[in-house]
Formats: sequence, structure tokens, C-alpha cells
Amino acid sequence: MIENENHIEEIANEFAIAGEFISGEEVDSGHINSTYVASFKKSDGRVGRYIFQRINENVFKEPLVVMRNVEMVTRHINWKVMRVKRDQGGQTLNLYPARGGRFYATGDGGGIWRCYNFIEGCKTYDIVENTRQAYQAAHAFGAFQDLVCDIPVEDIKETIPDFHNTPKRYARLMEVIKEDPKGRVASAQKEIEFIKERQGIVSKLIDLKEAGVLPERITHNDTKINNVMMDVESDEAVCVIDLDTVMPGLSLYDFGDMVRTAVSPAAEDEVDLSKVDMRMPMFEALAEGYMDACDCLCDAEIENLAFAGKLISLEIGIRFLTDHLEGDVYFKTHRENHNLDRARTQLKLVEKLEEHEPEMESFIKRLAKARSYHQTLP
Repeated sequence: MIENENHIEEIANEFAIAGEFISGEEVDSGHINSTYVASFKKSDGRVGRYIFQRINENVFKEPLVVMRNVEMVTRHINWKVMRVKRDQGGQTLNLYPARGGRFYATGDGGGIWRCYNFIEGCKTYDIVENTRQAYQAAHAFGAFQDLVCDIPVEDIKETIPDFHNTPKRYARLMEVIKEDPKGRVASAQKEIEFIKERQGIVSKLIDLKEAGVLPERITHNDTKINNVMMDVESDEAVCVIDLDTVMPGLSLYDFGDMVRTAVSPAAEDEVDLSKVDMRMPMFEALAEGYMDACDCLCDAEIENLAFAGKLISLEIGIRFLTDHLEGDVYFKTHRENHNLDRARTQLKLVEKLEEHEPEMESFIKRLAKARSYHQTLP
């Protein structure tokens, strides 16, 4: 048995898993946590698979706080799905208990581990291939938002401070530009000027929240399509995964990140910027899916859905550019100027979203009116 399998079996023995360990292997996906899949033979001869995951303590400084959030949210959602919604798209992965009744274990080599059920017959997609997938993913995230809307915000703790604080991201970029620690500022002047021209929008959502116009909610904060499990045969959303970033935030951050990652056919690090585009049918499918599933949205949230994608794309562009200027200390890079390429792709998407913003706003208003969402929209 290889060393990894020995390690997985040791970790598995800390959890309430029935059956005999057969094999295990590391899953080469995701950029943060270490993930393994293990197979167990049950007493009736069937084989079951389980996911074991170690929380990355470099990213999440308080892993037990992460686990407390995940446990609270999964319990609430699964109770609500069974008792109220009865909606498959609102399900989550289930945590398996460890020794002592906790939902985590400590490995021999340190670290906080957890165990999830493995959902058979499902897969994830890195790029949205069609409007059905866009609708299903948005519906799943909308259902998630609706299911957690009644959890008191103060019950869920912040795991990454200021994660979507766009003004602070902008201020940090300005500091790095002034310091120019790696001598890279001169080669990014075009991108810097593009961002500076949009300084006036970076605080819009936070200002609305502080004014009491936008409600603070429990949000997912990582709403890429690959965080939705899709049924292989039907392409229907089965559940939302990767709940480590669940914390207080704005629903518009979640919707905006969906727009950022779904409307363009180009990869996040595409060097040919002519491939970056804004596919209006994808936006329409996202808006329909999200609004169909999420009944808790208020007027101000709906009015800013079209704006949200632009803001989050700008924010991520700022983060990529900041990391490039600092010397690539946060995001993993695989080639020279990788983070600069990523930043350019995001800023190009901002430009495309700006071109279509009136069209997107008009669609949202028609959609809200058709669904009788609110009476105060102009």
C-alpha cells in the first residue's frame, strides 16, 4: 500500500465510516485544501466512496471556525431541504462525525480534517458550456442563498477578513504601485490607468450596505460553476460545494462572481484578449436561475444585479494585478507574467460588461416585473 493510502486509512479511522478500507487517492483539483477520495467495502459487498479533506491553515487561519461555520450551514440547509423546500438543488454535502461526536479530526501530522459523502453520478465543470448549465448553477446558488437567509448573520464568523472589500483591495493596489517592490509598475501602466478611471465605483456596494440599503447576509463567496455538482446525465444541479468561504457578505458578491466566471468563453488567464466576450444569453440564464430560486432578494439587490458582475470582475483584476506587482506571492503562477495576464483578462471583461450594462439592466427590470418580485422598481 502506498504512503498516501496509509495516511488516508489512518485519517479515515478517525471517522464513523462503515466497512473495510480498500483504496484511496489524492484528487488533483482545487487550489486551497488537500483532498482525497477513499473507497470502503461494506458488509453487504457494496463499495462506498468518501471524501477526506484537510483545511489549508495558511489560507484559513482559524480552521475550527471554518468547521463551525460549515457544520452550522450544512445542518441548517439539510434540515430546511427536508422539512420545507424539498428541493434537490438546495442540498449540500453531508459531514460525517469523528470520534467524540465532532465533525472534524486532527491528523497525526497535524491539521484539521473532515469527511464528506461522495456523490455518485455527478461532475463539475470549469467553464460554462451552455445556458442550461448557467441556469442550473445560478439556481443552485440562488437556492443556497434562500436557504441560509434566516440564519442570523452574527452566528457565522468571518473566515477571511475583508474578502470582498473592494475599496481596501483598491487601496492596497495603490500602496503597491507606490512601493513598486519588483520594478513591474512601468510595464502595467495601461492596466493601472484603467483601474484608476473606475475608482468611483469601487465602494458602491459597501456604501449601500453601510447606509442600510443592502442587507448583510450569509453568502457563499466562491460562486464559480465548478462549485456546483451537476448530474452527469441530466446536467441538473445537485448541490453546492466548497463552503469554507461561507461568511457574512452581500448576495451581490455571489451573483457578481457567477457573472464574472460564466459570461465569457475565455479562460481566466487567456492571453488573446479578443476571445474575452460578454455572452448576453449566459447572463440572462444566470439572472433567471438565481431569481427563480432566491425569493429573499430586496429591491436594492435586484437593482444592482447588472452592476455586480462588473464590480467583482474589477475587484479580481485588482487582486491579480496587485499580486503581479508584489512578485506573485498569493496566486499560483505557471508562467512569466501569469498574474498580469489574468488581470488583463478581468479588466477586458469589465470593459465588455460596461458595453452591455444598459442591456443587462433592462433585462433585470423586465425579469423582476414578469415575476412580480417588487413594486418599487422604476
